[in-house]
Amino acid sequence: MRHQTREAQEVREAKLDALHTKLTESVGALVSGEDWRRALEFAARFRSRSFNNTMLIYIQHNEAFQLGRVPAPIPTYVAGFKQWQTLGRQVMKGQSGYGILAPVTARFASRTPRNNDSWRRLGRGERPQPGEATRTKMIGLRPAYVWDVSQTDGEPLPEQPAPTPLSGRAPAGFWDGLAAQVEAHGFTLQQVSNAGSIGGANGLTDFTTRQVSVRIDMDDAARVKTLAHELGHVMLHSPDARGATYDAAVDAALHRGIAEVEAESVALMIGAAHGLDTTSYTVPYVSSWASSVPGTDPVEVVQATAERVRTTSLRMLDKLDTAQVGDGDPPGLVRETSQRQAPARQAPTRGTDTPAVRPADEQTQQVVGL
Repeated sequence: MRHQTREAQEVREAKLDALHTKLTESVGALVSGEDWRRALEFAARFRSRSFNNTMLIYIQHNEAFQLGRVPAPIPTYVAGFKQWQTLGRQVMKGQSGYGILAPVTARFASRTPRNNDSWRRLGRGERPQPGEATRTKMIGLRPAYVWDVSQTDGEPLPEQPAPTPLSGRAPAGFWDGLAAQVEAHGFTLQQVSNAGSIGGANGLTDFTTRQVSVRIDMDDAARVKTLAHELGHVMLHSPDARGATYDAAVDAALHRGIAEVEAESVALMIGAAHGLDTTSYTVPYVSSWASSVPGTDPVEVVQATAERVRTTSLRMLDKLDTAQVGDGDPPGLVRETSQRQAPARQAPTRGTDTPAVRPADEQTQQVVGL
């Protein structure tokens, strides 16, 4: 039995290694502004999943398209085998799933939760003792598989309302929703007459006066994109935000280029999630700033930045009462409410040494129902 367990673990780790290799190669290819723009626009349409899994789905679907197994190069909705069955659809014979990274979690209990060393792992089915607090923590990764809707047949999916912004116009409530978030973070919003009023820029965030300025001599789409950019600065680059969420490997306070690309990338994702045309958005070349961070591999910078951009964009979008494009989940799909838990004596998989790009509790929450 031990021999079989060891073999199964070796097979799983081999699959994880293959997925990590594929992921690293795909992210490493994001060295131009155009590739970066396309990657973020795609991530905006699949924002229910981590950036790493988004990239894995994208490249594997494109490979399937090249082989003639799917009709289009871009996936639309993806879900697991049983998730498709809940929607009355079946994966067609001969269609291979796309490998993604799913969490392995365990439950822990403690009488003194503020003491990090006091948490003990609960066995399968074990209940905490009276007076103990509990939490679920990701301890590793496992390979899992999803399929695009084009790889399934069966009942048609429910229709989902889509945003229909006019050319040059922003969706209803877009500006007001972003403005409310700026003010909720303790900043005042000022609309200035032209770029000359703010040093030639479209927008400006002043952390000293806690004021955000946006020029008004632009069309609606440009104004909301600029406001989203400045809100990105507020959420990612204020002294308070840096102290709470910043990864030491990516310090935008020391690297102005990273801060500007992060903010513009957030604006691009927010716009793409509302169906706005992003082809004219200016995204600086990734290689110019990723290679400027001393002592850090550019691929690591891209990965860390992409996930920060994505999670920040999600926080914005969740608070906007606007019509948005889908998030990659099939319409009508009900996400699972529990995660897969590892047996109490299972060792963490090799995936646990993946560079962290989010706090542990955020990772656990994000991957529910992968």
